[in-house]
Amino acid sequence: MRYYIIAGEASGDLHGSNLIKKLHLTDEKATIRCWGGDLMEQAGADLIKHYRDLAFMGFAEVLIHLRTIWKNFSFCKKDIRRFNPDAVILIDYPGFNLRMAKWAHINGYKVIYYISPQIWAWKENRAKLIRQYVDKMLVILPFEKAFYEKWDYEVEYVGHPLVEVIKEAQSRGAGERMAEGKIIALLPGSRKQEVLHKLPVMLKMTKYFPSYVFVMAQAPHLDDNEIQSMLKDYSNVLIVRNRTYDLLQQATAALVTSGTATLETALFGVPEIVCYKGSAVSYFLAKRLVNVPYISLVNLIMNREIVKELIQNNLNEINLKNELLHILDGEKAQEMKDGYHRLWEKLDEGDASMKAARSIFTFLNGANT
Repeated sequence: MRYYIIAGEASGDLHGSNLIKKLHLTDEKATIRCWGGDLMEQAGADLIKHYRDLAFMGFAEVLIHLRTIWKNFSFCKKDIRRFNPDAVILIDYPGFNLRMAKWAHINGYKVIYYISPQIWAWKENRAKLIRQYVDKMLVILPFEKAFYEKWDYEVEYVGHPLVEVIKEAQSRGAGERMAEGKIIALLPGSRKQEVLHKLPVMLKMTKYFPSYVFVMAQAPHLDDNEIQSMLKDYSNVLIVRNRTYDLLQQATAALVTSGTATLETALFGVPEIVCYKGSAVSYFLAKRLVNVPYISLVNLIMNREIVKELIQNNLNEINLKNELLHILDGEKAQEMKDGYHRLWEKLDEGDASMKAARSIFTFLNGANT
């Protein structure tokens, strides 16, 4: 079968790559074309557009890049027509993918969504659009099944694909030791805008915790010169690339930007502080539109505060120092790890990527008979 997969950011590239591997195992004749990243290409897909050309963060940034976004829509439609897939598989990335779902469905393509957009956080009524234009939805968060039931839409919960990814990383081990002494990991994000807003506050922690080594995981496509400029006054901060999971296996604590990284850090059992700060305009708009009690996946899944979230103006030098002192305390760290254990149990449904691939293949075979 022919599969056209669209992912628009680093986490989608990771999960898309594992889905592609399992699709090749499930369907020996699979031909896959994708929008995504290096991992999806390495997994055996023909990469058409890289997510680094698609990742615009926040409301204001999207408005600035509207012309580019519309050009991408037009190109994607033409490319799907040329490829003529048996299914268009969409991975999260709702601003782009929900529009593509509507277009693909209207034009006669089977539409499968793997990893639901977080419509339970804002614009909940987009469930109507999904019910109308998405032929099959595979979700990875346990509460999403009940959410869609409210909208009279049946979805399939396959478990979270990060569980298998992290099991595999743990089986490989942590690799060569990055530094002598205890490590505090800095995960400032994969987008330039994220790093510019959050990393300066994270770096200020180095003066308060001289007995720890700070190690930053740099996303591979971020500009080296810009990062070096930000670190020029912090000679005691090490940088690693493509070793985030090794870093998390060696870290005592972590400062993590909101997003998938908060869940990865928790599944590795590392006490963390979730850090979020965006542009003033983007935050102003988000505050009025987003309707969830937490911003981190860890807290949302558990429906209570497992990890501390410092958001916008609360993400400042004093607050971050105090919270870091708190999680470096043994009792608080153990309490957080106990919560992580229960989180793992909620998400482990077996090999989520394989379950998703088999479900997709079975669905399309049934649709074609």
